[in-house]
Amino acid sequence: MADEIVFYTNPQSRGLTTHWMLEEIGCPYRMEVKAYGPEMKAPDYLAINPMGKVPAIKHGDTVVTETGAILCYLADAFPAAKLAPPAGERGAYYRWLYFIAGCAEPAMSNKSAGWDPNEELQRRFGYGTYQLTMDTLEKAVAGKRHIAADHFTAADLFVSSFLNFGMMFNIIEKRPAFATYVKPHVERPAWQKVMKQSGMAG
Repeated sequence: MADEIVFYTNPQSRGLTTHWMLEEIGCPYRMEVKAYGPEMKAPDYLAINPMGKVPAIKHGDTVVTETGAILCYLADAFPAAKLAPPAGERGAYYRWLYFIAGCAEPAMSNKSAGWDPNEELQRRFGYGTYQLTMDTLEKAVAGKRHIAADHFTAADLFVSSFLNFGMMFNIIEKRPAFATYVKPHVERPAWQKVMKQSGMAG
């Protein structure tokens, strides 16, 4: 019997991206919803993620936190889902997964807080500026159905989830290249199922 996957999340969190990944894989999992505040900071959950944040997964004895890491782990743990390119063809796959985690997420978060590094400070931040980050991402997806292979991968899932969230809440401008790239991915049955389960389907 395969080890159980326990998925720690909150429907109003980045856990939606992991939830989507689990539905794409089609593996059984048990969801534990953690409320913001004391429950997410309780000792039993801090033993899973000392940051006291979601998402996180526990697969047997293996604990994985951080969305990008969770996506990579699940793609490798369930290769039949073909959510990662072959091992020797993962340059673009890793590049854009880590670009979202290392550049796009911080750039969007700082922008939403009303701050962008000035020219003097840009060297201290891996993303440089919000504008540069979004321009780079636009070039990456323009005219493409898939960002890292000839089929849908975890990189497409992460990039489209990030862009969809940002555009939904008007943090990221709805550039035509972004909207065109995101549309077929958020129409996938797995994402639509997540939206219905989260009460966000419109």
